[in-house]
Amino acid sequence: MYSADDKEAYLLLLLSDSNLPTGSFVASSGLESYVKHGFSSSASTPDVATVDFLRDSLASYASSALPFISDAHRLVERYASDQELFGCVGGTEQRFDHVIRTLTDLDELYQAMTLNHVARRASMSQGVALLTLYAKGFSRTPSLSAFAGADSHDHEARMKKLLEQFKTRVRREEVFGHLPICWGALTAALGLSLERAQYLHLFLHARSLLSASVRLNDLGPYGAQQILLHAVRPLVAAEATRCRDLRTGLLDTSEDDFDETTQGPANTWPLGEILACRHDLQHSRIFNS
Repeated sequence: MYSADDKEAYLLLLLSDSNLPTGSFVASSGLESYVKHGFSSSASTPDVATVDFLRDSLASYASSALPFISDAHRLVERYASDQELFGCVGGTEQRFDHVIRTLTDLDELYQAMTLNHVARRASMSQGVALLTLYAKGFSRTPSLSAFAGADSHDHEARMKKLLEQFKTRVRREEVFGHLPICWGALTAALGLSLERAQYLHLFLHARSLLSASVRLNDLGPYGAQQILLHAVRPLVAAEATRCRDLRTGLLDTSEDDFDETTQGPANTWPLGEILACRHDLQHSRIFNS
């Protein structure tokens, strides 16, 4: 039985809408380059080739992006609920400045760990699109104020100020605004749990790859849906479980037992990184990445 208080289920429906203007429609995450360089031709069928790429891409993306999503989400969630922040002592303004500073540090670390310019470009484009989505699509207008209580107004005002300040810094080119950091901050601001934010992000990555495969004419729309139903679910579940406890280490203190090798972010698919780097070298292309 559906509960009227099940806010998370409703948020999942909203955030999984393929019509949301997040910029993912123009990104193939290296799939176009993978196909153009002939790597898909070694598979027995196009759907097998797509699943092979999806598996490797999803594993590498989960290892590299989920630590940043997790830390950005934990940081904003603590700020939203007035919990003690990591390494911060002070009043309201000090807490706000600390969150902006830490999000910036996470963003700069992701920039440093993203080695190819094509992935950086796509990540920044989609990141700022998420911040714009929150400001224009998810913030409450005065005409809708009757649908919220006083506590909701206070929470939304704080989250709007935080994300708009971060977006302003992106527009000024003071920060990069990468997708994982913006996704973690957005979902925390909306009240989506970290576990569901991680799972949904990986699902959307996989769905975006299948959408790109359809537009590359490697798969038909029905075949893509079959893969999404039967193959993607166990892959997403496995990667979400494997990487759910990874973190960047930026929120950890010297007393925490953080092992960067086993608990930190990593790229696990060098071939995919190389192919993504070569995207702009194609004679003709339909995607930005």
